[in-house]
Amino acid sequence: MDVIKAKRSSLVEQVALQIEALIESKTWPVGTRIPPEMELMEQFGVSRNTLREAIRAHVHTGLLQTKQGSGTYVRAKIGLGVSFQKRLETSTLLETLEVRHAIEREAAWLAAERHTEEEAVHIQACLMACKEAANLHSFAEADIALHHAIIAASHNRILIDLYASLADSLHASVYDLTGMNLHTEADPGAHEALVQAIMERHPEKAASIVSEDIDCLKRMANSEENR
Repeated sequence: MDVIKAKRSSLVEQVALQIEALIESKTWPVGTRIPPEMELMEQFGVSRNTLREAIRAHVHTGLLQTKQGSGTYVRAKIGLGVSFQKRLETSTLLETLEVRHAIEREAAWLAAERHTEEEAVHIQACLMACKEAANLHSFAEADIALHHAIIAASHNRILIDLYASLADSLHASVYDLTGMNLHTEADPGAHEALVQAIMERHPEKAASIVSEDIDCLKRMANSEENR
């Protein structure tokens, strides 16, 4: 199977998808050791850090297993991220919002407890980008960046990797909501209130704001789908 060099955008996600494809095609059978880092870096056309992030994501989903002093081995034919991705591709907007609710609520709680000063600055910059967005597309991009910043500030590696593995489908839901103007019709101050709660280290309040905001979006999405 030919390996396709990753594009400049979403490098980690693209490399992760390439790894999945190599395993699913049995180019890398279960139980075999994957090629060394330098070889994979050259094949995928990415840096060591990008490659390691993609591999680490699959270690958490169970697709790969790293053995100290031995290397990384294929552990299963299908990982958590792969099965979730296939399920999300056929899911409704309402189902995807329910998944976002579970992940983003917990991430907001943890981010309020654990964020660093540097992460606080980044989260606030993402919020400002949302407020200054000139059109719906730029708002959706800024909104996605804000979600990623909050997830990263949770400092929970499994949560971060899970969100990354589901990113394409979760991001599609943001574009769907934006296209239907549901984000703008929901509480316009929700993002600002959420960031403030995180900055003030009020985890319960941050989680509650996420719940209220996504519950509102779920009701509106359900109404839209039933029209």
